[in-house]
Amino acid sequence: MDPLKQKFIEKSSALKTEMRAILKEHGSKKIDEVVLSQVFGGARGIKMMVWETSQLDPIEGIRFRGYSIPELQDLLPKGSEGKEPLPEGLFWLMLVGEIPTKEQVEWLTEQWRHRSNVPEHTFKTIDSLPAETHPMTQFTIAVASMQTESCFARRYGEGIKKTEYWDPTYEDAMNLIARLPRVAAYIYRRTYHNSDHIAPDFSLDWAANYAHMLGVSDHDDFKSLMRLYLTIHADHEGGNASAHTTHLVGSTLSDPYLAFGAGMNALAGPLHGLANQEVIKFIFKMLDALGTTKPTNTQIAEYVNSTLAAGQVIPGYGHAVLRQPDPRFTAQKEFAEAYLPDSDIVQVVWKLFEVVPGILESLGKVKNPWPNVDAHSGAILVHYGLKEYSYYTVLFGVSRALGVLSAHCWSRALGMPLERPKSVTTDWVKEWLAKSASEA
Repeated sequence: MDPLKQKFIEKSSALKTEMRAILKEHGSKKIDEVVLSQVFGGARGIKMMVWETSQLDPIEGIRFRGYSIPELQDLLPKGSEGKEPLPEGLFWLMLVGEIPTKEQVEWLTEQWRHRSNVPEHTFKTIDSLPAETHPMTQFTIAVASMQTESCFARRYGEGIKKTEYWDPTYEDAMNLIARLPRVAAYIYRRTYHNSDHIAPDFSLDWAANYAHMLGVSDHDDFKSLMRLYLTIHADHEGGNASAHTTHLVGSTLSDPYLAFGAGMNALAGPLHGLANQEVIKFIFKMLDALGTTKPTNTQIAEYVNSTLAAGQVIPGYGHAVLRQPDPRFTAQKEFAEAYLPDSDIVQVVWKLFEVVPGILESLGKVKNPWPNVDAHSGAILVHYGLKEYSYYTVLFGVSRALGVLSAHCWSRALGMPLERPKSVTTDWVKEWLAKSASEA
C-alpha cells in the first residue's frame, strides 16, 4: 500500500470511530433551525452535510484543514522557482490533514506522472465533437468517457465489501486528477489552436506541466501562476454547487468519474464557475464602450452605475457567504503586484476594486460588496496570453478536482449515506401555516 493511501485509511478509520461515538451519544440533538425562506430559497445556509477538507468563514474566508491561504503559501512545499505552493501539497493536506514534506510532495508528483496516461478513446471522443462546442461541455464529456477505467465500478461489480469502498475510490481519484491537465490542455489546443497539441513534459510538476501543455507562455512566472491558481481554487467547503453535486452523486455510489463529471456540469453554470468568464467579458465590454484600455476611476464609476441602472449585476462582486474581500482575490492581487503591476488589464481590475464596493454599499441592499475570486483571475490570464475566456472554467474545474475528490474519498471511508432531503409542496406549506396559526 502506498504511503499516502496508508496514512489516509489510518486517519479515516480513526475519524469514523469517533463519528459513530458522537452520533450514538448526540445524534438526536437539534443543531440548527430551518425557516420557510430557506425551504424556498435553495437551502441557503442550512447545516446538513459534513465536509472535512475545508471550511468557509464569512470574515476570514476559506481555510483548508484550518490553514488560511497566506499560511499555505508559507507552509506548503514550493515549485522549482520557489515562489508559489504546489497543488500536490494541498491535496495531501486535504486528504490526510497534515502539511506534507518536500519529499512527500515529490512522491505525489511522481505518482501523478505515472498515472497520467489518458485513454485513446477519450481523445477520439473529444475530437468527435464540433469544434465550437463549449470547452466545459468537452471537459465533462471527456471525464465521463474515462469512466471505462474506473477501479470502483469494476470492483463494485465484482462484489466488494462496503468497508473497502474507500480503496478503489482513492485509486480513481488519484488517476483522474493525474489525467485532467492533459485532457484540459488537449481541449484548449483543439479549440483555439487548430489541434496543434503540445506533448507533456514529465520533468515538470502537475501544475507546471499543465501550463507547459497550454502553450500560451514560456515564462516561468506563468508556471508559478498556475500553481497558485490551481491551489486557491481547489475547494470552498461542501455547500457550493459543484462540491455538493459531486457529493450528492457520489452518495449514490456512482464512481468518482461520474460524480466529478456531475460536479463539473454544476460548475459550468453562470451562477457558479462560469462567472469567471463573465468578469473578463464585462471588462472587455466596458473598455470597448469607453474606448480606452486605461480608464479613469470616474469613467469606471459612470459605467458601473449605468450597468446597475439597467438592472444588471457587476460580475466578480459579492458572495453567498463571504462578508469581506475574498482571500483568493487578495492572493491573486499580491501575485499581480509582484509580477505584473504595469499591466493595463490588471490596473483596470484594481480600479474596479477601488470603485465598485463603495457604489454597491451605497445601494443599501448588498450584504457583501467585495470582490470574489473571479474578479481578478481573468485579467492575469489575459496578461500571459490566455485570452479565450470561455476556457477559464475548465481551469477552475481542474483545480476543483483536488478538493471534491479528496472529500469523495472521505465520504466512502466514513460510510456516508445516500443523501435524500425531504421536499414539500406549496399546498403542504399553506396547510402547515394554517395549522401553526390555529395553534398560536
